[in-house]
Amino acid sequence: MKTQGGAVWPVRAGVMPSLADGFCARAETAADLGAALVTGTVVVLAPARVAGERPGGWLESCGKTQLAVCVAESLWQARRLELLIWVTCAKRASVLSGYMEAAAAVRETDLSGDGESVARRFARWLGQTRLPWLMVLEDLWDMTALDQLWPSGPAGRVLVTTADPAAFSGELKALVYPVGLYRPAEAQGYLAARLGRGRCQGAPELAADLGYEPLALAQASAVIASSGMSCRDYRDLFAAKRESAEAASGSPAAGAVTWAISAERADGLAPGTARALLSLAAFLDGRGIPLAVFGTPAACAHITGGTESDPAGADRARAALHAAEQAGLLGVDTAPAVALVRMSQVVQAAVRAELTGEMPGRAAMAAADALLQAWPEDEQPAWLARTCRLCTYRLQRTAADLLWAGGCHPVLLRAGQSLDRTRLVGPAVTYWRELAEVSDRILGRGHPDTLTARARLAEAYLVAGQVAEAVSWFRWVLTERVRVLGPDHPSAITARRDLGRALMAAAEFGEAATALERAVADYERVRGPDRPETLAAQEELAAAYRATGRSADAVRLYQRALEVRERAQGPEHPDTMTTRYELAGAYLADGRYKKALSCYKRTLADRERVLGPDDLGTIATRAALGSACHSAGRMASAVQFHEEARAAYERVLGADHPDTLTSCVNLAYAYHAVGRVTDAVALLKDALARCEKALPPGDPVTRTVQKALAAAAGS
Repeated sequence: MKTQGGAVWPVRAGVMPSLADGFCARAETAADLGAALVTGTVVVLAPARVAGERPGGWLESCGKTQLAVCVAESLWQARRLELLIWVTCAKRASVLSGYMEAAAAVRETDLSGDGESVARRFARWLGQTRLPWLMVLEDLWDMTALDQLWPSGPAGRVLVTTADPAAFSGELKALVYPVGLYRPAEAQGYLAARLGRGRCQGAPELAADLGYEPLALAQASAVIASSGMSCRDYRDLFAAKRESAEAASGSPAAGAVTWAISAERADGLAPGTARALLSLAAFLDGRGIPLAVFGTPAACAHITGGTESDPAGADRARAALHAAEQAGLLGVDTAPAVALVRMSQVVQAAVRAELTGEMPGRAAMAAADALLQAWPEDEQPAWLARTCRLCTYRLQRTAADLLWAGGCHPVLLRAGQSLDRTRLVGPAVTYWRELAEVSDRILGRGHPDTLTARARLAEAYLVAGQVAEAVSWFRWVLTERVRVLGPDHPSAITARRDLGRALMAAAEFGEAATALERAVADYERVRGPDRPETLAAQEELAAAYRATGRSADAVRLYQRALEVRERAQGPEHPDTMTTRYELAGAYLADGRYKKALSCYKRTLADRERVLGPDDLGTIATRAALGSACHSAGRMASAVQFHEEARAAYERVLGADHPDTLTSCVNLAYAYHAVGRVTDAVALLKDALARCEKALPPGDPVTRTVQKALAAAAGS
């Protein structure tokens, strides 16, 4: 092990499944798979198509993910990798999350900005590093999920699992390995490992009866292992069940028969509760359901048929989970620090197909309630929040309109909020837009849940920098809330304030001031003049006044807000310090340099004492004080504060961070103003080189540095 860049190498990132009990390496099916996965290659594991087998059928569960785990672990254990990354590719958001987690683990790239920025920086690093790495892309079915993020590099390997290898037949050169039925020797080896040599009499015949289907063998061996059956006993049971199934519906796949046997076995181990547990799990993401979901009050109540307050519910739910696992219907993966339940999607589909009447609705609602209760409030750990989002996406597909009975289920809003909080800006826009469209279709445009979804969409547009769309939707939300709820409803007033913020971002400062004046007046009348929401609106109005040149009005509002905050929250509360910082800027804009400098100095002292010298707010205050000194003609102090701010940014964020590079521009202007032109040019040349190395082409910071360098060099 070694330390580099703050990380301890070698590094693993992502949640990789554990190898199943009795795992078979499938030496015949994938004899040279490990050897084929050399540096610079892409290897794809996909189901082998069988004539007459429909996509998504029982043979879809062929063991490709387990093979990927085996290969990855083999390379890791052989110390042929410095970096192993496992990424689930169900959605663009899950890809971005995987890249962000890997970037945080590696600590070689800047982690600031939204998910797209972090992911693209990490992808560029993969393309440059000489450290050997492997990325496993699990369940890749839509290549657009990896748009501009495809992993490649001189030291890299890529292993893909997919249900459809067609995307890899074009420009992207890949070696496709079809994974299908076990070979006879592989099946016998699997049964021997799963059951032990002493219980394998009749194993070759059983494997043949099951058609060497991987899922059927897994389910059969689980039932045999957890009961007193022999392979011969199971053959007799299987033959009887298949004969009955053929009489009812033709020729079923072996997996369809073994699933029915496993379901009966689970019923026998946990009567009533096992089936209820399976019905809940069938609506979530079988690649990984947080184990915590099954211990929530909502899940326990559904599984046991009791109430959420039943003290025995958790024990009975655990027993049901254990029964389902013993019957081979799901697996419980308790890798270090990660606890997930995994369930084949074809088994999930079979469970859902058996639900009748009100059962699908009850199971879907229980799954949604349980997922919401298990969701981490702070979005940590990241893997848990990500798997909760993936389960919500799957729930939307499997439950569809069932989640809208009586309104939008809160878990659907929670998933969007999770995207917002984890800086997944692009996926958040897509999610809120789709949710709003569904809400509009089912509930109607004036329903409160539709208005909430549209407001979230507008906010997502604003965060994404799509200000025209944001303004348009904030106007719509305001109009509808006033129409439905009335102009004095708190939601309507908030909508007016939100519109003002969006207009500010769109540089429509006059309209913003008008909207915010109305919002402030409404807040003062309805909520009171000293309420936190009123103060926040006043400060936003002050910013609008400042942007329109009404600096004196801005000063007046900031002064009043500061007075209230000092009295209510104390002089060292973060909100109070922020208001004083903004007041300093208003003083500066109004030409009142002495007061501006005094405010900035007080804010700097407070933030250093309360937050520390390396807090980003403290550093920003130091930089602002430098700019204020520059404006006031106090150049020696300006140079000093800008030098200190640049050094602090470099120490905290690194030399290539956009904030550090921007601070170089401010310092260069100060150098130029005091006649240190050579120092200014040298500083800007170094900053430009770093911009071109670390930032994407055309980045605004790069353009700012180029402009400053041209001005300094031409003087």
